[in-house]
Amino acid sequence: MTAIGRWLARAEDALLVLLLLALIGVAAWQVLARNLFDGGLLWGDALVRVLVFWITMVGAMVAARSDEHIRIDLLARFLGPRSRAVTQRLAAAFAATICALLAWYSIEFVRYEYEDGTLAFGQVPAWLCQLVLPVGAGIMALRYLLQVRRPIASPERSD
Repeated sequence: MTAIGRWLARAEDALLVLLLLALIGVAAWQVLARNLFDGGLLWGDALVRVLVFWITMVGAMVAARSDEHIRIDLLARFLGPRSRAVTQRLAAAFAATICALLAWYSIEFVRYEYEDGTLAFGQVPAWLCQLVLPVGAGIMALRYLLQVRRPIASPERSD
């Protein structure tokens, strides 16, 4: 991994930690405030939903980075190393295509939300909260595309 790749990985990990801490903090405050003070943050529940969405997308980006997404590998158990590598490349190409389509159509979705001026909570525009969708899907598409280009190992010889 290059220096830029390592820096981006650390930034993603740090963002994931910050989002999780914020989620835990806001959710805990909402519970305490409701039980102790009969109140809470008016926008707290909406923020928790947005934080869950962001954690999901950033977590998916991290899983794509380290190639740890859920996969069904029943077929791979019966294939040789070279066939398994080809199958993994095809699966990565399929995942890259799906992520690219998601990124493309989510850009349109975010644009519509921007044009409509919808608010997520308080004065925070909804498009700003949803921006992680096209960015995350685009990054995942690029990562899967890089996995397609990964060299196939030559079959092992028994000389």
